[in-house]
Amino acid sequence: MKRVERSTKETTIRVGVAVGNGASRIDVEDEFFRHMLDTFGRYAGLELDVHARGDLKHHIVEDVAITLGLALKDLTPARAARYGWAAIPMDDAWVDAALDLGGRAWYGGKLPSRLYQHFLRSLAFAMDATLHVQVVRGFDRHHIVEAAIKATGMALRQAIAEGDQLFSTKGAVHIRRDEP
Repeated sequence: MKRVERSTKETTIRVGVAVGNGASRIDVEDEFFRHMLDTFGRYAGLELDVHARGDLKHHIVEDVAITLGLALKDLTPARAARYGWAAIPMDDAWVDAALDLGGRAWYGGKLPSRLYQHFLRSLAFAMDATLHVQVVRGFDRHHIVEAAIKATGMALRQAIAEGDQLFSTKGAVHIRRDEP
């Protein structure tokens, strides 16, 4: 399990992530956020272990996304499929997500919740991933946000799957970072 800890004056976040069966241990104070993290792990085929405390809901959601993104970046195999795409219909909502783990951070999309739009943007940037989320239709905010989380999770499941090819015309990108 890849583990990353991040602490600031505002938050203390611990994240563990491993490819697995989608079972998660989520310890956050907001029940909807807990539900979204559990859903993300299940649809991504990941085991998540998340503990988060902080001063404001916005800071906790943002810092969990950053910490989770860093752990996912470390978890991604060199010969990952790299690309993933999913469409999720959920009652009135229909959301598409397209993901590229090629090392270029970008987020495009608009959700009816600025907090969860910020979550997905922070996750994509921390992973150095390109993520596009498109709400095709929907009117219930809960359904749209949950469909976006599910679609992103399913796209990630495809993108991190290890294969026998390196999907880049550049070949492997090698980056060396010294441990703190």
